[in-house]
Amino acid sequence: MPIIAPSLLAADFSNLRHEMGSVAEAPWLHLDVMDGHFVPNISFGMPVIKALRPHSRARFDAHLMIEPADPYLAAMAEAGVDHITVHVEGNAHLHRTLQSIHALGCKAGVAICPATPPEALSEVMDMVDIILVMTVNPGFGGQKFLHGQLAKIRTLAGMIRQSGRDIVLGVDGGIDETTTPLVTEAGATMLVAGSAIFGRDDRAAAIRGLRAAAKPATLAPSGE
Repeated sequence: MPIIAPSLLAADFSNLRHEMGSVAEAPWLHLDVMDGHFVPNISFGMPVIKALRPHSRARFDAHLMIEPADPYLAAMAEAGVDHITVHVEGNAHLHRTLQSIHALGCKAGVAICPATPPEALSEVMDMVDIILVMTVNPGFGGQKFLHGQLAKIRTLAGMIRQSGRDIVLGVDGGIDETTTPLVTEAGATMLVAGSAIFGRDDRAAAIRGLRAAAKPATLAPSGE
């Protein structure tokens, strides 16, 4: 059963506390933090996250689409996030960044853009807690799923098995009841979904629908 992480980026920004409550069935809440530099959009930051934190029991899953990320790690932790995910593409010293996130008491994640090969994560598999495969180009919600990323999900699922560690393999972008079986069969264990949840009147039903659409992972034969 995959973890469902509704993306607050797709919510009604004029009523975020209510919107957050409408997805209380989900164990994680995905928070896209954008700076208008690393990605061509600006979303929200620490003051908004801190204001929302007392009103949710979900794990706050912060996805930092910002460059640089390191100067804001401590402030993110202070705002109450549980996970901090940074991009491999925007971080020249990824190993040190993951160390810093762990030192703050948070789970450490790494996101990977569509054009980046999975091997870019090979040197941090012993440190990362969450891998987030971008199945759209980051920066905007509502984009179409890039089917070419399924092979990357399968490769990363294999790298996780080889590591012997309990690493969450997430996907972000174009996730709905049609793409959910594709990514879970490829090995994804966490689904970030925006419009597929917040675009529905019954958000709890939308979350249950994604769970129901998931398929067991099909593992590659040994040695592949």
